[in-house]
Amino acid sequence: MICEIRHIRKNEWEMAMQLAWDTFLVYEAPEYDNEGVKNFHEFVKGDELRNMFMLGEYYALGAFDENDVIIGILGIRKHWHISLLFVEPALHHQGIATRLLEAAFKDAAAEGVTEMTVFSAPYATGFYHKLGFTDLDDEKHADGIRYTPMKIELF
Repeated sequence: MICEIRHIRKNEWEMAMQLAWDTFLVYEAPEYDNEGVKNFHEFVKGDELRNMFMLGEYYALGAFDENDVIIGILGIRKHWHISLLFVEPALHHQGIATRLLEAAFKDAAAEGVTEMTVFSAPYATGFYHKLGFTDLDDEKHADGIRYTPMKIELF
């Protein structure tokens, strides 16, 4: 799959968050209780994250197809913590998420960052392990969300 990896523009935010929400519903929501689904919805559809992005305080990369439609999203909070990584379900296992992360690793390394963290959803832990992430602790449950804290050393 040929796609362009670039920073998401302000007018693309809603499209990116819709992709995150739609993909969450397929892969993550079945593993979460109602509280977790509600909290994730507020995270991607609420004002806090959008405002951070609009103010330039939230790093967001997108993968775009040849028609400039978003097919993948990577979001990173301050201190290089991955908070979103979603790819269009029909396009899984084509290297899109890996390319998004590689672009972020390059940007982070250029800023002198030596590690990145993520709270991996159960569905994604195997993917993160393949890329070299290591578990920092056992799976956690908070606010209805299940995750495994992980990190990767950047060189």
